[in-house]
Amino acid sequence: MDANTTDESLMLEYAGGSYEAFETLYARHKGPVLRFYRRQTGTAAEELMQEAFIRLIKVHEKYTQTASFRTYFWTIVRTTLVDYYRKLNRSLPESYNDADPDQILADERIQPDISADHSRQVQRLLLLVADLPSAQREVFLLREEAGLSLPEIAEVAGTSVDTVKSRLRYAITKLRHGMEVADER
Repeated sequence: MDANTTDESLMLEYAGGSYEAFETLYARHKGPVLRFYRRQTGTAAEELMQEAFIRLIKVHEKYTQTASFRTYFWTIVRTTLVDYYRKLNRSLPESYNDADPDQILADERIQPDISADHSRQVQRLLLLVADLPSAQREVFLLREEAGLSLPEIAEVAGTSVDTVKSRLRYAITKLRHGMEVADER
């Protein structure tokens, strides 16, 4: 598949029976989805990622291009997370402190020769993200991990763009403040 082929085109090709199109979609989206779930749940990330892609497989023949693929798929990703917490009889957590920081940091973008200082800053940022209220954390991660636009986040989260802007602004303000306080120590 051509790297310039849009996700929407790939999904339509997959709906038409092209498994190569699905493989391309999977390769494009598995990293951000896995990181999103790791930061939300920690240990259940792999299982949730698989479940989200299974749900996509189940509905692929019904796909129509009424919304962007990213909005469509990230709605599935979010619903999978909500269902996971429902099964546990819990609401979305206020933090994900149970997550293994080493697992979270095992990101393919981080090189082994990373400096100790940078590593501490990453750890500090992850802890600050963990301490965000769940609504702010969700919006922040959908923006930073999934790369969704504000209108796409609003559609996925089932809220207004203004609410998304507000949650994102508060999240970024808290993260900046937390990093500044930590740097002063």
